[in-house]
Amino acid sequence: MGKKILRFGVIGLGLMGREFGSASARWCHLLNLDFIPKITAICDTNEKLFDWFTSNFDSITVKTSDYHDLLNSDEVDAIYCAVPHNLHAQVYTDIIKAGKHLLGEKPFGIDLAANEHILEVIRQHPNVMVACSSEFPFFPAAQRILRYIDEDRFGTIIEASSGLLHSSDLDPNKKINWKRMIAMNGEYGSMGDLGMHALHIPLRVGWMPQQVHAQLSNIITQRPDASGAMVPCETWDNATICCDVQTGNQQFPMYIQTYRVSPGDTNTWYMRILGTKFSVEYTTKYPKTLRTMQYIASGEQAWQVLDLGYETPYPTITGGIFEFGCSDGLLQMWAAFCDQLANGRDKMLQPFYCATPDETHLHHRVLTAALQSGKTKQVVTV
Repeated sequence: MGKKILRFGVIGLGLMGREFGSASARWCHLLNLDFIPKITAICDTNEKLFDWFTSNFDSITVKTSDYHDLLNSDEVDAIYCAVPHNLHAQVYTDIIKAGKHLLGEKPFGIDLAANEHILEVIRQHPNVMVACSSEFPFFPAAQRILRYIDEDRFGTIIEASSGLLHSSDLDPNKKINWKRMIAMNGEYGSMGDLGMHALHIPLRVGWMPQQVHAQLSNIITQRPDASGAMVPCETWDNATICCDVQTGNQQFPMYIQTYRVSPGDTNTWYMRILGTKFSVEYTTKYPKTLRTMQYIASGEQAWQVLDLGYETPYPTITGGIFEFGCSDGLLQMWAAFCDQLANGRDKMLQPFYCATPDETHLHHRVLTAALQSGKTKQVVTV
């Protein structure tokens, strides 16, 4: 029996669009799957970006600068969409109304109102599958952490923290881009672009903040535009959000960091959970290294270091002793999206699914409260 072919269109052919293209080209890397994506249509307002796709994928039958051509095409079942935040509400809802399944980029709307509009359209089209891109929970260490949480290993949780740290914006000579413009990025700044990475696992396990206090920083206040003239940077570079989490019979602080100005960090994701019986921490800065500490009353307190191999939700050809990286996380995320599309969430080949629209709504509620807190310097209820 042949594999089910899932025909994809790609709207937005920049960095992440090409990463999806690369993931689909590597599908033979994955083992024992009964489905396979095929890129049949591409769209970008910059037609110079077409060449990379058309030279690598002979399955493309539609190339256009008008995304409606993909929505009207019988050659497209689902769409990956990576466009600036101000376009999410319009483009995402048009995709859903056209009956095309969607994997969209975070934050799923420029603000809370846009996100709620998208979710309302999703509710009106229950047969369309929609998910949000978020690859870090598919890393082997992240999967381990999720298992530890599910096994309730921690005892009383003392605190938790998670974040995504960039360093490229430390360079004051870097030309301004749309992520520093409120009209295109929204007021969230780094929180909108990076928040889902930090919040995906906490929200999935039910650690929804009740209150937040945020410290927001605009560190590089001006940047050169294309002509070299200095123009203002309107959005926040960095955000630290102190959250009050109540879950079951536990209450603990959780710290969320989204930094674009973090010296030395090149897309560093981390998570740390401290408990009275068990603690764990991981950072992609040291991609194989998972640190844990199991504590027994009156016993020694000693952190252990474990080198993780290539442990993945979906089996691959890669040897277990090799290292896992960002492209591998994206491939696993795409496998999860296609698995759910092909088989339904209840019959997926493994249980971890992509970030849901409802989870994007929870993360918008957190970011909206954090934005208000940062402006007023007060604790805000989510």
